Amino acid sequence: MNKDQVKGEAKDIAGKIQEEAGKMIGSTEQQAKGLQKQTEGKIQKGVGDLKEATTDLKEAIKKG
Repeated sequence: MNKDQVKGEAKDIAGKIQEEAGKMIGSTEQQAKGLQKQTEGKIQKGVGDLKEATTDLKEAIKKG
């Protein structure tokens, strides 16, 4: 796993916690912020996945 994958996953989990906390206290603002954080995390993880796939492809090409 690369840095973007780890940070993205952490942000996604933090967003889920924030969303659930918002539900518990009845705060739609916190729920929305949690959902936004989840989306940001998923995007960052996707960027990390793409970087890793690119690296794997480069290594496969070098091996021939």
